[in-house]
Order: sequence, then structure tokens, then C-alpha cells
Amino acid sequence: MTTRTKNYLALSIIPQIIFVQWFGSYPELVEKYYAEGIYPIISKFLRFLFGWVPFSVGDIFYTLLVFTAIRYLYLYGTSIVKKPLAFLRHLGLTLSIAYFIFYLFWGMNYYRLPINEKMDFDIEYTNEDLIRFTFDIITYTNRLQVKLENDSTKAVKIPYSTKEIYAETLKSYDRAERVFPHFEYRNPSLKASLYSLPLTYMGYGGYLNPFTNEAQVNALVPNLRLPSISAHEIGHQLGYSSESATNFIGLLVTFSSKDPYFKYASISHVLAYCLTDLKARDEVAFEALFNKLNVGVKKNYKELNAFWAQYENPTEPIFKSIFDTFLKANNQEKGISSYNAVVGLLVNFYGDYWYER
Repeated sequence: MTTRTKNYLALSIIPQIIFVQWFGSYPELVEKYYAEGIYPIISKFLRFLFGWVPFSVGDIFYTLLVFTAIRYLYLYGTSIVKKPLAFLRHLGLTLSIAYFIFYLFWGMNYYRLPINEKMDFDIEYTNEDLIRFTFDIITYTNRLQVKLENDSTKAVKIPYSTKEIYAETLKSYDRAERVFPHFEYRNPSLKASLYSLPLTYMGYGGYLNPFTNEAQVNALVPNLRLPSISAHEIGHQLGYSSESATNFIGLLVTFSSKDPYFKYASISHVLAYCLTDLKARDEVAFEALFNKLNVGVKKNYKELNAFWAQYENPTEPIFKSIFDTFLKANNQEKGISSYNAVVGLLVNFYGDYWYER
């Protein structure tokens, strides 16, 4: 490859950025031509290509990439100092190619229509709406906890292996698809991340590899959260980039399962989001409702808090700050706080779906 060609390819990142911003300013077009057009073809092909592999191809790819970068710096560190322009050319070329692949394979989903517009419901809610919703969810959660453990003071234990949870998650998507056709999921690629321990220290339950379209799940997370996290990451595979949207999808799909443990995993997770939101809005109402929880449900929350507490470290806020910046740079105005924005989706969708179940 000639130097001129490398220069052109490196500089091509500029028109790429301009195009992404221009195209992204028309979410209806992104929805029609990308999210519902070329993306499903690309994602299904990638899952067909890598989904059958029992381990994470994407994690291996990232590992090799890091070692390649370290090797390059070791072998050519001196020449980088002597010929900085050549280094910048190679760096620009690499970034340009990565940028192109990222937005072609998955990244344009950041600019699609919000899921509530696609499903035609509002996201605004009042304190009264939230209190009513939370009360009903507490009632359902308490009842299901007693049904599973026959004792209101016992924490629910999900008696499944990670593989069994993945299998039931796929069944849940099959059931959800009957009501929501756009949740169709074929060529599954749901795997435990090889980097589950680092993910735990960073405070994450999983991630989607945009280059291989593998749903990576943090396999160290307690079983109570694995169902909704697994369904959440599949939501990303379906082309939903917003964390609030994939939280919504994950909880909705998990609740669609016939399995009562999956329903409890979903409804207790819904309740956790609601209680967190209510505590920030009205601490008096939060205390009153929290006291209505069965002791067993409270024990489940304590177990989850204890799990994450043992991995707290000074670097976690740094990683979350970086991810927050990344989300905001990709049309996610609320950044990392969009995880809890799922409450608006749940409260408004509740009357149309949850009450009926």
C-alpha cells in the first residue's frame, strides 16, 4: 500500500464522521434503511459466523489486539520518536478502518428511533404514577417470593446453571416474539465473557462486541441478575443501543418466560429500578414502600449489594466516566444514567402489558 493511499484512508475518517452525524440527524431514515435494513443482515451473518464457537471470539480478538499494540510499541518505539508522522499515519489508518467497521456493523443504531416511539407509548410519569406502579410491583414480587420459597423470610435461589439460564433466555425471546414481532432473535450468540472478572471490577454485567455481534455476559454476576442481563445483551444484538431500551427489553423478555424463577428475576429487578428512582424523588414514600417488602426479597437485594461491594475499587468510577462520555458522544444524552431511565418505559408500558399478566 503506497504512502498516498495510506494518507487518503487515514483522512477518510473525517468524511466518515460527517456522514455519521448527518445521517444520524434523520432517525426515521436510520430506522428504515439501517436498523431495519442492512443491520439485521449484518448481525445475523456475524452471529452465524461466530455464534457456534463455544468461547468468545471477540474477547480473543481484543486480547490479540492489545498484544499486537504492545509488540508494535516494543519493536518500533524508537522509530515512532524519530518518525512521528509515519506513526500518526498508521494510527490514523487503523482508527479510520475501525470507525468504519464499528458504525457499519452496529454503531449507527445509536441514532435510530427511541423504542417508545417505535412501540407507540409515552415515557413521562409523575410521582403518583411511580408510587402506584412500585406498590403493585411490590405486591407481585412478595407473592412470587413466597410461592417460590414457601417462606417470606427466605431469599430466592435460582437453581440453574449458567447454560440453563442462557437456554431459558432464548425460550423467553421465542415467547416474547409472539407478542412483539420485532424481538425476533435468530442465530443466537450468547456467551460468558472471558473477561468476566475485569467486567465485575468495572461494575458491568456484560457488553456487546460490535465487531463479532456476540452478546458477552459477566458470568460472575449472581444468578438472580443473569436472566435479565442475558436478555439485555441480546437486546443490543437486535439493534437497540440505548441502555434504557435494552434494560426494558431484557426485563420484558425475562418476564415473558413461563419459568417462575425467571419471572422473579425480572420483577425483582424492575422493583430495584423503581425503588432507586423513588428514593431520589421522594424518600418518605420510598421508606414506606420499602418496609412492605418481604424479608426474603430484602435479603436478595442485600446479597446483590454484597456481591458488588466486594469488587469496589478506585478504577470503577474512571471506567464508568469513560463509558458515560462515549454514550453522550453517540447520541445518548443521559449517558450512563440512561440505565435507570428504564423506569419511564416500564411505568408507561405497565398498563398495556404487566397488568394483563
